Amino acid sequence: MRRVLLAATGLAVAAVAVPNVLVAVGGSGPVTSDPRQVPHAQAALVLGAQVKPDGTPSDMLFDRVRAAEDLYRAGRVDKLLLSGDHSRADYDEVGTMRRMMLADGIPARDIFTDHAGFDTWDSSQRAKRVFGVTDAVVVTQRFHMARAFYDARHSGLNVTGFAADRRDYGHVMRKLEVREAAARIKAVADVVTGASPRFLGARIPISGDGRESWGPPVP
Repeated sequence: MRRVLLAATGLAVAAVAVPNVLVAVGGSGPVTSDPRQVPHAQAALVLGAQVKPDGTPSDMLFDRVRAAEDLYRAGRVDKLLLSGDHSRADYDEVGTMRRMMLADGIPARDIFTDHAGFDTWDSSQRAKRVFGVTDAVVVTQRFHMARAFYDARHSGLNVTGFAADRRDYGHVMRKLEVREAAARIKAVADVVTGASPRFLGARIPISGDGRESWGPPVP
């Protein structure tokens, strides 16, 4: 019985450890928080994060938007692809990001919204297959960057990273780091199985007018 328990424990540890190592190695790459060090790319792929019940962004999402704006204003990206969860009428990560950017004076035509970026894999797949992105700067916090790189590269994107860490996220970070370890297991499974995103739809070229991606109503 003891041997069975040890074997089961070993398998459980390996089931978590191996995918995490694969993502850490496969997701390594250049990450900076200085826009001047970012090579020019077609677009910033701005990954969604939690929106509060009142529709305002969480600290992490707020910082991702501001970081992406810095990249755009520095001329490091031509377009901004906002990708997140809008699975319910009362929960809209991309709409929140878009409203912030419009209020900050970012030109509407350069803001693209992906309402079906339900996770990092879907965001990466749709960036390539729906929006025709080939090279991007991924905008997220450092704890998430390795998985974002891993998913993006396996989706056919050439990526660099721009870290959006602009404050101490406190106890939230500890919870997210635990969640991230589990999410890396799914990331490897998605790559191994060649999982398709939950939605695709018509192509919206990143070279065009971002307002075509907003959907009704256009603010």
